[in-house]
Order: sequence, then C-alpha cells, then structure tokens
Amino acid sequence: MLKSSPHLNRFFICLTLFLYGRATLAQETLLKIEIDPAITFQTIEGFGASDAWTCQFAGLWPAAKKDKMADLLFSTQTTKAGQPLGIGLNMWRFSIGGGSAAQGKASDIGDEWRRQYAFLQPDGTYDWNAMSGQVWFLMAAQTRGVKQFIGFVNSPHVLFTKNGKAYSTDGMCNLNFDKLPEFADYLVATINGIKKTTGIELNYLSPANEPQWKWNEHNQEGCPYNNTELAQLYRGVNDALVKNQAKTKIQIGEAGQLDYLYHNGNTTKGNQVDQFFNPASPNYVGNLASIDHSISAHSYFTTSPEEKFITVRKKTAEAVAQIKGLRYWMSEYCVLGDEVLKGEKRDLGMVTALFVARLIHHDLVLSNAASWQWWLGISAGDYKDGLVYIDKNKTDGQVYDSKLLWALGNYSRFVLPGSKRLQVKKPGTNLPQVDVSSYMQENKKLVTVVVNPTENNLDLDIEVKGNKQSAVQTYVTSDQYNLSPYKQYQDTKRIRIPAKSVTTVLSN
Repeated sequence: MLKSSPHLNRFFICLTLFLYGRATLAQETLLKIEIDPAITFQTIEGFGASDAWTCQFAGLWPAAKKDKMADLLFSTQTTKAGQPLGIGLNMWRFSIGGGSAAQGKASDIGDEWRRQYAFLQPDGTYDWNAMSGQVWFLMAAQTRGVKQFIGFVNSPHVLFTKNGKAYSTDGMCNLNFDKLPEFADYLVATINGIKKTTGIELNYLSPANEPQWKWNEHNQEGCPYNNTELAQLYRGVNDALVKNQAKTKIQIGEAGQLDYLYHNGNTTKGNQVDQFFNPASPNYVGNLASIDHSISAHSYFTTSPEEKFITVRKKTAEAVAQIKGLRYWMSEYCVLGDEVLKGEKRDLGMVTALFVARLIHHDLVLSNAASWQWWLGISAGDYKDGLVYIDKNKTDGQVYDSKLLWALGNYSRFVLPGSKRLQVKKPGTNLPQVDVSSYMQENKKLVTVVVNPTENNLDLDIEVKGNKQSAVQTYVTSDQYNLSPYKQYQDTKRIRIPAKSVTTVLSN
C-alpha cells in the first residue's frame, strides 16, 4: 500500500488542478448550437459585386489574367484536390455609365479610373463596343454560371443632366426632368443593346444610386434626388419599360445608409419603405408594373458603435416587414472606415475578412437581407474596397486575391439562391463574439457558416431539431486556407472551427 506523503499529496493536487483546467478549457471552447429547420426566415436570392470603374480597363487585359479574375469571382469549379477556383458569385452589377469618360478632362472628374463610358455617344449615336471591358466581364460571369444581372446608374447620361456633367454642381438633383422620357428611353435602349450583343437580359435596373448624398465633389459620377424626384424618375422609367415590353424590373432604394429606409429625421430623403410602398403616400410606386417588390440600402456608416450596429439593422428589418411580401437587399458595401477599421490601405489578410464576414452575418440575420452585394469586384486602389485587386495599369499587371474574397465565398459558394435561413440558438454560450447562421438549400443540404474572430480553436456541436446530422464537410478561410476543404466528420458533435476563421459546415 502506497503511503501518503506531503510530496505525493502536492502531486495529486497539481494533477487534479491540471485535469480540471483542461476540462474547463474544453468546456469554454465547445460551442453548442441548436438549429430548427421548421422556423425559417428570408429566402436568399444571391451574393454579388459590381464592375464599377476597374473592369472597364481590367476587361482589356491579357486573356489569362482576366480569366483568372473572372474565375476568382464567379467560378464554382474545383481543382482535383477539391480547392475551389473561385467564390461562385451569382449576382453581377453592371455600371451603366453617365458618359463622363468620353468627355475626358472636361468631365471635371480628375481620375480617369472613376470616369465611366456609356454606349450612348456625345453625338446621340450608340457604339456597342464602347464598354468592351465591362461587357467582357458581363459575359465571363454568364459563362461561369451567373444568372442574375443588375444594371445600375450613378448619374444620368450627361446628355440628360442640367449641367452637362455626371455630377451635381450645387448638391441638388442634376437630372433635367424635361428630358426624363429621353433618359428612360436611353436606359431601355441600353438594356436592349446588351441583350442583342451578348444575349444577356438585365434582370434588374437601378436608376439611382445613393440619392441622399450631394455628389458635388466631382470625384466620381453621382446624382442626388429627394423622394419626390425619385418617384418621378421611377414612374418615367417604368413607362419606358412597359412601352417596350421589357422584362427588366426596377430595383429601387439604393439608399446610401440603412436608416434612410425608415424614419431617421430626414423628411425629404428618408423613410423610403413607407414613401414608395405605402399606397397612402404621394410617392407610392409599389403598384407600377415594372417595379420589383424589393428595396435596397447600403451598410455604410452603421458598423459602430456596437449598439448602433445592432439597432439600425433591427429597425431596417422592422420597416421592411411593415409591407407584406417586401424583400430587402443590402446592395453595396466596402470598408470606408469607422471606429474599428479604417478604409485606407489595401488589406489582403484576415483582419478585413473577419470584419466583413461579421457584417454579412448581421445583415442576413438581423436585417433579413435577401441578397448581399459588395462594391468593387475588382479594385486597383490602395483601399479596402475590392475582392480581387490588380495593379493600376490599363493594359496588364499582377492579379491578387484577398482573404475577404474567400470569406465572402463561405456565403456565396454555399448559401445558394433559394436557400432559406433557419433559426439558430446558442444555449448557454459564453462565446457571444462567435457568429453562427444556418441555411437550408433547395436540395435539403444544410449549410452553417461560423465566424470565429477569437484567438482560440473551437469545437462546434450541432443539434438539428428532428433531423439527425451525420456526415459533413468543412471549408475554411483563414491565414492558412482559402475556402479550402478542411475536414470531414461522421457526426456533428465536435466539428473543429479554427481560430480567426470563417468556416462553412456543409452536410453531405
């Protein structure tokens, strides 16, 4: 029989404390979630980005380089090892330019990378080769499986503006409303011309982008509108679409900030849900034949502080829910900067990726966004505004992917159009900073996306009410992985979620 001694007692005490510490650590890093497939929320329509500015030049680069860019953005293919070639975006925004590029320096927009070409030429004729760079990406997207295309307008064409420029001189609406029928006909002609030359019919047309801002700094195309002016614009464009029997739907809103969708104190430019979709409003357009039953806004300037971040998104959802069947799109975002993260300086790493992944989660879960769209698909700037980056060269250069690209891919690649968001609970969790959302694809595959910004690896325990899960595959975006296949599991009790990662758990 082993006799007790002070040294032996101390050994057992240390061993007990060590084992207790390990058990406590394991408990702290185990995240249990409960998913209820019977409780569903919005149906996801897609994830996208825009071709603004950069694609007009990037689309003229050597074939191998622009194919690489297009693959990164749109491809759903994998290598033999299972590595995705791209993030499978399924929406693409085509910038219908205001014609400032044809004006050159006379446009007063100093940076030629922020001027925009248009098919409509200064002499009133159409040149369907004038936007060949952007059209290349439009067709590359379609070739790789994209089926949803949105044409959006920053400024009316300069032939239809008050000052003959693609920006506002005085911070007021720059559209010459006497020429609204001509402007609307031009938009329809652009839609028809794209269809004739590419076979692509734009599903949606957004005639005004961020109308709340003054757009008088002439550093890019833009046009302000108040709600009354927007309603007049929407009616004019609707008339032209109906007259030409176009299938394209008008997607309205594009508010520069989420709170313009509800009462935010701005009586002329805010409360847009009620203004455009309440039949009692003088600006009601919800009954027009070509108006899509959706409204969009941009997530800028609402990401901090935390209370504002949460409250604004909940209010957005509440405002949209007041109109039966109305869908909400988050249709543009990049990192302009807030208290947490500044927009300046390109970041190809995980800091920006985790920041944006958390934003995507909250836009989907709190504001019930049916689609989520990034700003620049390709950027040449030293700024946190791109998914893919290139050298600022109009003919050739290097192509750079980003962790942000791959983090967005955790959603766009697997949360396919038609997927329904499901209720997720984290009972008793001590990990509130870890964000988890789940979706059921139309083929009944369950997709769970976990944003883990912490320094610790986690083990995820998934319980699906009324549906026992077995085999799952995880895909990880982190410092080491680019949406890469990570591990397969035969049960869902301990699924590894690496530190500082965005991880997708996909049922087989």
